[in-house]
Amino acid sequence: MRYYRFYTYGCCGLWGARCLVFLLSLIAGHAFAHPVAQGSMEIVVHPDRVEIRARVSVEQAFVAEGFSKDAPAEDTAAIWPRHGDYLLKNLFVNVDGVKLGGRVGKITPPPATIPTAHIGYELIYAFPQGLVPKRVTVSQDLLNGFDFAVGNPWEATFVTTILEAGGGAKSGLLLTREAPVVFDVGSAGAAGINRWRLFSDYGQHGIMHILKGYDHLLFMAVLMLAVTSLLDLVKVVTAFTLAHTVTLTLSALDIIRLPSSIVEPIIAASIVFVAAQNVFFPSQSRGRTRLLVAFGFGLFHGLGFAGGLLDAMEGLPGLAVATAIVAFSLGVEIGHQAVVIPMFTGMKLLGGDLASMRRFAIQRYASAAVCFAGIYYLIAALR
Repeated sequence: MRYYRFYTYGCCGLWGARCLVFLLSLIAGHAFAHPVAQGSMEIVVHPDRVEIRARVSVEQAFVAEGFSKDAPAEDTAAIWPRHGDYLLKNLFVNVDGVKLGGRVGKITPPPATIPTAHIGYELIYAFPQGLVPKRVTVSQDLLNGFDFAVGNPWEATFVTTILEAGGGAKSGLLLTREAPVVFDVGSAGAAGINRWRLFSDYGQHGIMHILKGYDHLLFMAVLMLAVTSLLDLVKVVTAFTLAHTVTLTLSALDIIRLPSSIVEPIIAASIVFVAAQNVFFPSQSRGRTRLLVAFGFGLFHGLGFAGGLLDAMEGLPGLAVATAIVAFSLGVEIGHQAVVIPMFTGMKLLGGDLASMRRFAIQRYASAAVCFAGIYYLIAALR
């Protein structure tokens, strides 16, 4: 009878592990977990035109070039004007229901000595004769349809500043594929920040950062597998979020920033470490030790996203940056809890008594599956 029960519990654990392996197989072959190309832009409204001064990440240009159906560019310098044409096709300016045609003006290539810098583009959208603009809508579907991995498409986002000739500015709004920037002409005349819109934009961005980030999902999964109560789950997730917020804040203050060549392997190593701890040292995978582990590695997970976002926010008022960081961090916490609480509930229903052999088998088999995925991710990140 005991053998039968052990066999049954083992099958449950194997089933859970196979589900994780299936999920992880979808991301095989890719080293990085955040397929988001961050940039910034100024939207300037003149009496006769709208100018968009965009700072586009080199990464975005290379991704678009790599997926292009056209013949490859002759050299790197040829990519910049080609990407300008790509921007015109996928960045849309609508004024009072009229879609404007545009042209590429000045292009500022990145410095040859700083390959990770941004490219500067000036895009000009002239008004039809007699048009007096009232409402401007800027939308985009850049990198749409380009899959970083199966079910995980690339995304381009821009931190925007709205200016009117001779007026002030509204800063910090986030332009994404799902959220266009819409404003009434004349409303930007007084300088300021729409704090509620800013908070909403970055809060949603934080939630989606978790839901689309495979590294976070794997790390939170192995943390969740070892907890024994809902309170323990909330504690460990909150510790991770606090650490995430610390590194975002330190990066915003330009106190600490690390290159992805260091951060990405550490993020991968964190997955391996926590998963292996669940398998080989289950008694140390709870309590204060696990809280310290979650916090320590959370610092590096925060750095994995901070650079691109904060580079895009360069030059924004301090209040806008602070609001964005708070909202983003809150979104991260909501995203974490939205993922792990249903997972925890499902594991509890599947495992019955959390101290049972069934729970123990599921924890070990599933953690082993995540550990192997983390090792692969680590090797890819080091390469």
